[in-house]
Amino acid sequence: MPPISKKRVLITVRTYPVPANKGAETSCTAAISEDGDWVRIFPVPYRSLPISQRFKKFQWIEADLKKAGSDTRPESHNIDITSIKLGELVPTTKEWSQRRALLRPLMRASMCAIRRELDANGHPTLGIFSPKTIKRLLIEPCSPDWNTNQKAILSQKSFGFDAAAPKAELQKIPFDFYYEFTCDDLGCKGHKMSCTDWEMAEAYRGWKIKYGDGWEAKFRERFERDMIEKFDTHFFVGTMHGHPKNWLIVGLFYPPKKQKDLFD
Repeated sequence: MPPISKKRVLITVRTYPVPANKGAETSCTAAISEDGDWVRIFPVPYRSLPISQRFKKFQWIEADLKKAGSDTRPESHNIDITSIKLGELVPTTKEWSQRRALLRPLMRASMCAIRRELDANGHPTLGIFSPKTIKRLLIEPCSPDWNTNQKAILSQKSFGFDAAAPKAELQKIPFDFYYEFTCDDLGCKGHKMSCTDWEMAEAYRGWKIKYGDGWEAKFRERFERDMIEKFDTHFFVGTMHGHPKNWLIVGLFYPPKKQKDLFD
C-alpha cells in the first residue's frame, strides 16, 4: 500500500463536478507541489466540504496524500479530505507575477509538445501552455439531464460529510464548451478540446439566471473575446483516466497581456 505523507500543494485547477462511482460527486483537482511537480488529487467532493476546507484556485493547502493505486497516471494521488488545512492565497498583484513565477518551470511550448513528451516518457498527464491562436469558442448543446446511473449516484450519501452535503442537487450543464486553437508548433494541424473549468460552468449558471436568453452574448464576451483579445490566455490540460491519450482543457489561466512574453 502506498505510504501516506503530509504535503503542501498549490491548487491550480478545479473542474465542474461530475457524478462519481465512489461518492455522490467529485471535482477533478490539480495542484503543484512545493518541489514544483504536478499533483492530481482526488476524490474531492468540493460542495460537501466544510466551509473551513473549501480551497480556492491558487491557494496553498496542506493535506495527507498517497499515490493512487487505482490510477496509473504518475501525478495522481488520493487525498484524505479530513486532513485539509487552508494556507495563503497567491495574489494577482503586479500582473500576476507571483502566479506566473510558480508556473514557469511547468510551462511547455505547445499542446503538441506536451503530447510528444507524454508519448516519449509516460508523463506528464497534466500540463500548461499558451496557444498560438484561439480561433473560436464552440458552445454545443448536450443532454440537459443526468442519465439514470448518474442520478442514482447523486442520490447516494457522500464521503461521510452528510451534515455538510449540498442541499441542492448538482445541476447538469446542458452545453459542452470547446476551444478551437492552434499551437506554436510547426507540425500543428489545429486542436478542438473540451473545457471543463468550474469557472465556465458557474458563469453559465449565473448568467443564465441574470440574462435569460441573452446569457450567450455575455458568456462569449468573457470566454471568447476577452480570452482572445484582452488576456494572455493559457490552458491547463489533463488526460482522462479511462482514455489516457485523450486530453481536456481542465482550467484557464488568464493574466493581463504584457508587451513581452509572459514567461521571459
